[in-house]
Amino acid sequence: MLAAQHAARAAVRPGAHWNQPHEAAVAVLARGMIDLGLLKGSFDEVMEKGDYRRFYMHRTGHWLGMDVHDAGEYKLGGEWRPLLPGMVLTIEPGCYIRPAADVPEAFWNIGIRIEDDVRVTEFGDPRGCDIYTSAPKTVAEIEEVMRRD
Repeated sequence: MLAAQHAARAAVRPGAHWNQPHEAAVAVLARGMIDLGLLKGSFDEVMEKGDYRRFYMHRTGHWLGMDVHDAGEYKLGGEWRPLLPGMVLTIEPGCYIRPAADVPEAFWNIGIRIEDDVRVTEFGDPRGCDIYTSAPKTVAEIEEVMRRD
């Protein structure tokens, strides 16, 4: 999940279109689902059929502003809207696994989502986005928090 979030975050930059972070996250998640045995078939087949949606049924983010889910169009004239400096959005890939006969029991009832709130930087800034969240995300960071509580 963390790799999917990093891929999506890396796709956020001025001039990229709204869907690029989602496409980046989906590619990483689909490969991971195949590697774990949750999905069968080649990467291209899984992507073409949208099989990954069984475990990842939402978009990777939304606008963030005065409201948690701020208003704003994701497409303009039928095309994905370009990301512009100062736009604020979430990057929150997830995976949700329900019990099923074709799913290894070890994965049943697992749900993971990692969210960052980001602001698109100025054109020419190599970072692409500023990250405004600092919650622990790695296994080591989460285990450290759990030891303290």
